[in-house]
Amino acid sequence: MRKAVLLALVATVVAPSLAMVESRSGNPGVEVKAAPSQVVESDFPRTVLWGDTHLHTTNSFDAFAAGNRLGPEDALRFARGEHVTSSTGQHVQLKRSLDFLVIADHSDAIGVTADLYNTPSSELADPRLRRWRDMMHESLKQSALATRELITAFRTGDIPADLVRPERVAAATRRVWDNQVSLVERYNEPGRFTALHGFEFTLDRDGDSLHRNVIFRDDASRASKVLPFPADGAKGPEDLWSYMEAYERNTGGRALAIPHNPNLSNGLFFQMTGPGGGPMTAEEARRRAAREPLVEVTQYKGDSESHPLLSRNDEFASFGDAGWDAGNASLSRLKKPEMLKGEYIREVLKRGLAIQQRTGANPYAFGMIGSTDSHTGLSTVSEDEFMGKMVSDEPNPDRMTRPVNPGVAQTRLGWQYLAGGLAAVWATSNTREAIFDAMLRREVYATTGPRITVRLFAGRSFPADVFKRDWIRIGYKRGIPMGGDLGATTSSPQFIVQAMKDPMGANLDRIQIVKGWVDASGETHEKVFDVAWSEPARRKMVKGRLTPVGDTVDVTTASYTNSIGAPELRKLWEDPEWRRVQRAFYYARVIEIPTPRWTAFDAVRFKVKPPEGASLKDQERAYTSPIWVGG
Repeated sequence: MRKAVLLALVATVVAPSLAMVESRSGNPGVEVKAAPSQVVESDFPRTVLWGDTHLHTTNSFDAFAAGNRLGPEDALRFARGEHVTSSTGQHVQLKRSLDFLVIADHSDAIGVTADLYNTPSSELADPRLRRWRDMMHESLKQSALATRELITAFRTGDIPADLVRPERVAAATRRVWDNQVSLVERYNEPGRFTALHGFEFTLDRDGDSLHRNVIFRDDASRASKVLPFPADGAKGPEDLWSYMEAYERNTGGRALAIPHNPNLSNGLFFQMTGPGGGPMTAEEARRRAAREPLVEVTQYKGDSESHPLLSRNDEFASFGDAGWDAGNASLSRLKKPEMLKGEYIREVLKRGLAIQQRTGANPYAFGMIGSTDSHTGLSTVSEDEFMGKMVSDEPNPDRMTRPVNPGVAQTRLGWQYLAGGLAAVWATSNTREAIFDAMLRREVYATTGPRITVRLFAGRSFPADVFKRDWIRIGYKRGIPMGGDLGATTSSPQFIVQAMKDPMGANLDRIQIVKGWVDASGETHEKVFDVAWSEPARRKMVKGRLTPVGDTVDVTTASYTNSIGAPELRKLWEDPEWRRVQRAFYYARVIEIPTPRWTAFDAVRFKVKPPEGASLKDQERAYTSPIWVGG
């Protein structure tokens, strides 16, 4: 029987029931901001907003024990573009600030390790607690070792009872949440920078990561009435959904959950079955779709758009999978090929179509975003600004070779981290309400770090000269944007797609439309279409493949030139293989020209030789939310 681990935490603070939504109108010390000044809402989304929905501060038990001493205020200041000093003493400032941020500290054991750190050693009766506490104070290296032991103890249930005493847990949780709510309110500035309330639901099955990030639409008057909901003891996300439903019912607020990058779940994240193990029902599918409208497709710990073993005809399917497809988060279980279907998003979108064909409801009709999962309190996404996953990964000569899973024979190495993951949102204003509503309608997309601007519309009667007109307004008036459902159609759907390079980044290689569909027998299929590409006079289709864009990267200087590629690509495209009986999804994938990775920048900066096999360049990209077509 599994022991209570991160749990005493929650069980003593709030039980997994409707009682978790408290009836109080507020809490002492929680700052509720006055009504914001006038913010002008546009008639349709005119500007894309850039943000991170997955950032950890010192309040996450693993981040603190690993040496992170930056709190929510530091994280908010940094995201807004202010200068901060990192936990390793490095002076850092973003070249470009974010438009919005969600601090998503782990709900399980929130603030507990910080309390342990701040407790005098003489007051700790348990020898392991004294040892861990002293290791945290000794050095960053010793703190990292203490972290690994703590995480192992939490996962196995072998945690000293004193660490999760009900009074300790209750006080820590309330103190941390109230302080975070107040700071988020203070730094929220509608029209300029949006700070949203949230947390990470840390569901873990013996190293199989099933985490969700929860985001509230509301201000402190509602968010302060609940506490972050812990995953302790949960087998699936159903208790979290009940918590969210109770929150909405009892406060009148709104909440959504975003499944964490699913590539470390060993296939458990998106299954064909329901919570009871039988075939998923329509009711179960509808509930899941309502609570989880988005998925995090890319972040520091790899990319989950697709995989070469699933998309064998896709030459770009291997992005960001090095090391991360070896097993689950802890590498306690290695990956079997059949597990990939439950955690790579293109395949999961196809699973959703198959379930819908059988039940009439699609549980996996989600939009796609990226974020960081940074545990340093610093939301960085650019290759030359990468501050690392953990504090021990902050810029230093050894971080490329540092084991990600120390003590495990088949470990991952630091160079396998990606440097980014961004959430792009087409909202009518930079406010909580507008950003949240855009997420609900799935008018969002993911990038692996660059600020590539992408529009995607689907319709039935776009004019042939649409790009000579006000094509964005036409897209909204005659069609639907990314994230929408066009429904049944008697003619082949048309798509308007446009991509523009990051103003401070690389040119574009191509735009692709990725299609997935289910046939009459319930079998699923996929195909990738190249629809627009740079230098079309030079680059041709050869045996169904577009000739490569080229490569200007010089890894010895960590540089490239924009002498190839295009700053903008666009196309009015119609599916040449559409069949009326098909239920299908379409999303755009935009590929940049090759550019240096953070590993190349580190090699130059620290004058070190990259480890054997380390990737020094890549083609970064953007993924739009799908558009669904068919009955």
